[in-house]
Amino acid sequence: MQRPFAQVDVFSSVPFAGNPVAVVLDGNGLSTEEMQRFARWTNLSETAFVLEPTAPEADYRVRIFTPVAELPFAGHPTLGTCHAWLEASASAAAAGDPVVQECGAGLIRVRRTEGGLAFAAPPLVRSGPVDDALLAHLGAMLGVEREAIVDAQWVDNGPGWVAVLLGSADAVLALRPKAVDLDVGVVGPLPEHESEALELRAFFPKDGATVEDPVTGSLNASVAEWLLRTGRVKAPYVARQGTALSREGRVQISCDSDGRIWVAGATCTRIEGQVEL
Repeated sequence: MQRPFAQVDVFSSVPFAGNPVAVVLDGNGLSTEEMQRFARWTNLSETAFVLEPTAPEADYRVRIFTPVAELPFAGHPTLGTCHAWLEASASAAAAGDPVVQECGAGLIRVRRTEGGLAFAAPPLVRSGPVDDALLAHLGAMLGVEREAIVDAQWVDNGPGWVAVLLGSADAVLALRPKAVDLDVGVVGPLPEHESEALELRAFFPKDGATVEDPVTGSLNASVAEWLLRTGRVKAPYVARQGTALSREGRVQISCDSDGRIWVAGATCTRIEGQVEL
């Protein structure tokens, strides 16, 4: 069956400098195994399948797959899927209305901003400091001494993130991690004269190897919750990610008066057509 398909670049206004996501705009009738097989074939960090919603307040439902597993939530697929759905849907929400996405993490609001589409950060499912054993393990995986780690926290909003704070962006960019067995985010502050506040990198295991994700919405959302709560950054701010991979990812973080965190970035369709599934 021919199904509409798009590949959307997320978190960069520079062509092919963000993080691509594959979006199948009609995933109805596909089995979990078929979705997983297609996600493995695309070999992108995530592939999303749009389905009819089950929640009455949702505009659509999405299932998100890495090449090896399904995720309850991920950031750049949320923005990329919404972008593709808005472009393809004749019944898309009016220009000023938020879009409501249903996914494994619940209902996620997406709104239009000057910085691009923005999703409301979902609550953390696991937070708090890591224990000494894990701290030592994180240092060993990243190849840094314990004294170089300023802080480390669980910041899991679905994918399983644990985050490590280093003293500077240069220290983050200098990392040459060994084999990782966790989804690890690393963050460091940029100098005050820079237009961006933070440098981030994201590492995860895949088939026994360590893979770096170019630009990661879920990690930026959860790191923002941690660093804003502890007063290490102030919103609004812009985070930089993908530098080590020659990407130009830019993630805009803002915060409503009620404390709700929004994660925004540019989106652009790079490939569209039909796929046989």
